[in-house]
Amino acid sequence: MADLARLAERLRACRLCRDNPAGGMARQLPHEPRPVAVFSETAPILIASQAPGMRVHQSGLPFNDASGDRLRDWLGVSREAFYDPARFAIVPMGFCFPGYDATGGDLPPRRECAPYWREEIIDALPNIQLILTIGGYAQKWHFARAGLSSAGVNENVRNWRSLLHPPKGPPLFALPHPSWRNTGWLRRNPWFEEDVLPELRSRVAALIL
Repeated sequence: MADLARLAERLRACRLCRDNPAGGMARQLPHEPRPVAVFSETAPILIASQAPGMRVHQSGLPFNDASGDRLRDWLGVSREAFYDPARFAIVPMGFCFPGYDATGGDLPPRRECAPYWREEIIDALPNIQLILTIGGYAQKWHFARAGLSSAGVNENVRNWRSLLHPPKGPPLFALPHPSWRNTGWLRRNPWFEEDVLPELRSRVAALIL
């Protein structure tokens, strides 16, 4: 437990993207870093997400926005259960809000984070029995670790049954980002709510109740 606490303390103090942005190859983070992640020794479910948005950056609480409300609905869990570190580890690919692009959308996760931190943190979580990968960056990293090939997010989500028995590690789910920007995708793909979500909710409930 002490080792994990020290790891969390080191992460909170990380200023890699401010002081050495991608070895000088990436633009400076547009604000003071605020790494956001939740993990514990007992959490059975890992939520591998993209990167915090502005509201999460301001609050320091992951998925503390409308996308979090949708994600909790997908999982069939209360806000209280979602933020219980004994139940869920929430470890994004990039720990700080990366800023906005020219169209006002969030930029991709900073590329410094995963090479520097991810292997160490994931290896320090001994009880993970289910991994929920949200978006292409998380899917690419965790699929490779599980011995799987990652395609586009749409195909990854469609192939959900094949992810339940990966060559290595615990079962995975590939999820689209729960942002309002994906509302059209959800309407065009009703099978996600009809087929994927019941299985997802069943597996989540079995692990946290």
